[in-house]
Amino acid sequence: MNFLFAMSPTQGGDPTSLFTTVLTFGSVILIFYFMILRPQKKREDEHKKLMESLKQGDKIVLSSGIHGTVSGVEADVIVVQIADNVRVRVNRVAVANIVPKAEKSEKSEKSEK
Repeated sequence: MNFLFAMSPTQGGDPTSLFTTVLTFGSVILIFYFMILRPQKKREDEHKKLMESLKQGDKIVLSSGIHGTVSGVEADVIVVQIADNVRVRVNRVAVANIVPKAEKSEKSEKSEK
């Protein structure tokens, strides 16, 4: 705060330098918001929608890299089938991504060839 008082016109400082300083700090704050905070909030909102849209039968990828199929959905826990007769219970937040339907059909076509 002292640097603002040192540059004030009553102390003999140039008023344009105070304006330049405030404009510089304001620009840095705006750049920080648009480059870091806003995209992070957008990713959080998308992940929240992803968690809410989970349903039985969805193909998913967990944050650990394990691929599986949702076989049950509870409040904070989902049951994921990762192989025949192998089911694991994981927290919803462990889901990294839902495999899109187009990608599922491409993989099945490649395995048929």
